[in-house]
Amino acid sequence: MQENNYEVKEVDWENIAEEKYGSIKFRRRRSSVKRLFKAVALIAIAALSGAVTSSYIVEKRYSEEAKVKMENKDKQENFAETPYGSIAKVAEVVGPTVVGIIRTSPDILGNIDKSSGSGIIFDSNGYIVTNYHVIEGADEINVKLPSGQNYLKAKFIGSDTTSDLAIIKIDAQNLPAAKFGDSSKIRVGDLAIAIGNPIGEEFAGTVTAGIISALNRKIQYGGSIYRVLQTDAAINPGNSGGALCNEEGEIIGINSLKLRDSQYDNVEGIGFAIAINEAKSILDEIMKYGRVARPRLGIYGRDAVSEDSNGIKGVYVSGVIKGSGAEKAGVKPTDILIEIEGKKIVKFEDMSEILEKHKIGDSIKCKVWRNGKNIDMTIVLADIKNDKTVNP
Repeated sequence: MQENNYEVKEVDWENIAEEKYGSIKFRRRRSSVKRLFKAVALIAIAALSGAVTSSYIVEKRYSEEAKVKMENKDKQENFAETPYGSIAKVAEVVGPTVVGIIRTSPDILGNIDKSSGSGIIFDSNGYIVTNYHVIEGADEINVKLPSGQNYLKAKFIGSDTTSDLAIIKIDAQNLPAAKFGDSSKIRVGDLAIAIGNPIGEEFAGTVTAGIISALNRKIQYGGSIYRVLQTDAAINPGNSGGALCNEEGEIIGINSLKLRDSQYDNVEGIGFAIAINEAKSILDEIMKYGRVARPRLGIYGRDAVSEDSNGIKGVYVSGVIKGSGAEKAGVKPTDILIEIEGKKIVKFEDMSEILEKHKIGDSIKCKVWRNGKNIDMTIVLADIKNDKTVNP
C-alpha cells in the first residue's frame, strides 16, 4: 500500500482567493473597557437628568408653597391692619386738613352768640369747605388750624343753601389740602372715618370710625332734600362741615346731619354726610360765581299735615319769595301744592324730584288747593339770588 505524502504549505489568509474559496468575515471582539465606559456614561447621564428634574420639581414646589405662605402672610397683615391700622394712617393724613370754625353773630337781644363747626381745607391757598348752616348769619367767621394756637379771620366766598354747602377763605398759603375721592365707588359696609370738632374747641380733631350704613339716602331738612351717605361713625354737633373719609385717606363725604326725631328719646349711630361727588360740581360753581344757579318755584314749604288741609296731601306753602315765579303766578302762603306737570304731589320730595328735571326759564303747570278749591297756575322757574325776603 503506497503511502501518499502531501506537502503542506502555510498560506496567509489574506491571499486566499475570494472567488475560489468565498469570503471570510471576521468578528472582532469589542473592548470590555469601552463597554464599561459607555455603561458608566449612561448611568451618569441618567443620574444627572434625575437630579436636575427632581431639583426643578422640588424648587417649584417649595417656591409655590413659599408664594402661598407670603400671600397668606400679606392677607393676615392686611387683615390685622384693617381697620385700626388704616384709621391711624388716615388720621395722620387728613387730620391736618380739618379746621375748627367759630361763627359770631348777635342774637335778637343784641347779645353776642357764638357757635362752632368744622371745615375742610381743599385748596392749599386757604380755601375751606363747610356746611352753610355752620356760618349762616355770621357777622364774623374765625378759623383755627390744627397746628395753630390762634384763630384766623375768614372771609365768605359763596354758598349754596340748597345743598347746605359754603366756602370760606383764610389768608394763608402752602396749607395741607385734603384729597377728594370718588363716592360712587363706596359700598355698604365700607370703613368710614369721621374727623371734626364735636362740641367745640375742647374736642378738636376728634376721630371716630364706623361703616357706611346706606347709600343715596334722601333726607328732607330745612325745606330742602339732601342725597346723603348714612354712617354709624359718631357725628355730633360741631362735626358739621368735617370730613368723612375712606381707608385711603380720601374725602368721600362732608359731615352734615345727625338724625333727630321726637318720637325717639335717643337716636344713636345714624349720621349723614353729603356725598363728595354731589359736592364737587357745587364747589366748582361757588368758586367761579359765588353761588349755584338752580331753577326754583320761589316758595318755602313742607309736607302738608291734616291740620293744614283737612286731609289734602301735598306741599304746604309756608312762604312765598318776593319777585319769584310763584308770587307772579299768584301762589299764597297756606296754599297746598298738589300737582306739577300733571303729576300728583304727595310730599316735598316729590316736588324736588320734578324740579330737578327742569331748567331755569321753564314754564310749568301747577295746581294748588286753597280753601277747598283747586286752582290751576303756570309758574316760570327762576334762579332766585336773594331768597331772604319772604312774603308772609
